[in-house]
Amino acid sequence: MTTKKKSSVKPSKQSSYANAGVDVALGNRVKSGIGAIVRPTHGAEVLGGIGGFGGLFQPNFRKRGIKDAVLVSSVDGVGTKLKIAFATNRHETIGQDLVNHCINDIAVTGARPLFFLDYIAAAKLEPRILRQIITGLSKACKAAGCALIGGETAQMPGLYSEGEYDLAGAITGIVDRKDLLDGSRVKVGDTLVGLPANGLHTNGYSLARKVLFELLDLKLTDRPAGLGTTIGAELLKVHRSYLPEFEKLHAMKGKPLHAAAHITGGGLIDNLPRILPRGCNALINPLSWRVPAIYGIIGKGGHVDPLEMYQVFNMGIGMVLVVPGKQGDEIARSLGGRVIGEIVKGNGVVRFDPEPGCQ
Repeated sequence: MTTKKKSSVKPSKQSSYANAGVDVALGNRVKSGIGAIVRPTHGAEVLGGIGGFGGLFQPNFRKRGIKDAVLVSSVDGVGTKLKIAFATNRHETIGQDLVNHCINDIAVTGARPLFFLDYIAAAKLEPRILRQIITGLSKACKAAGCALIGGETAQMPGLYSEGEYDLAGAITGIVDRKDLLDGSRVKVGDTLVGLPANGLHTNGYSLARKVLFELLDLKLTDRPAGLGTTIGAELLKVHRSYLPEFEKLHAMKGKPLHAAAHITGGGLIDNLPRILPRGCNALINPLSWRVPAIYGIIGKGGHVDPLEMYQVFNMGIGMVLVVPGKQGDEIARSLGGRVIGEIVKGNGVVRFDPEPGCQ
């Protein structure tokens, strides 16, 4: 996304680089309007503008009330969900997916986002598509109070198929060390509160695409019974940001949040153990929430083992909070979630009671 000042030197004919597939002039034209899209995400802490070799951010720790600052960073992509964007020719939500995924990854440490950088690569830059992507990135950053301070847009002919691109991003956030969440507060008797997901988010798309489009021969415009929308609309649902829920928790008296797990690749089975201290298991009741219809279609249509479903997909739970046992019901109600289990003695794994059956 980095935009450079235009050179006063103009080649008299089409350049050799353009003949090789990289049109620098096109790149400059495409990126000329990016600043206007990104600027609304900037506050007083952003120094300079878009177009430098690096983004400049000067955090005001005192204003943020932070005495012992810890920076938290994460980098991610959106996986093969990109294939759905290509197939539907809709690119306005994929940037939101990326930003929100990264926000959630640092929110589970107690961090609030500061700034974000993106990376977009394609064989050839398409102005309409690029603007849709960046508009989505900016929309999600602005909603989170996160500055979009720069990035990279690359043309790489021969590496990507026509009409396709890759998208990745990196986020940096901040948390006071005394508020850092690392799983050490988790104890037997704590309650697990699940917050609902908005569709598949950004994980499991390789399996979903294989089952839906190859095994079941469905089309993006099909409306399977019980789904309530088209396959394309279901798969493009925006990855939800849980930052508002974390803000509510941070403001609660006594700071009841002991830990949190973002349910991404690996599902409940692999993500919850990342926050479990020694001697603890997470015991989950899979009947405590309604699993969305899309998972039944995938599970039955692909004859996928029920436990594998819980290791590939979020199964309708995008974030799990670990809170004191006595406050579980109250916190679940206040955040629009539900109690899905508890912390019990064990060896650091997830157990289900009852065992998941075919959804």
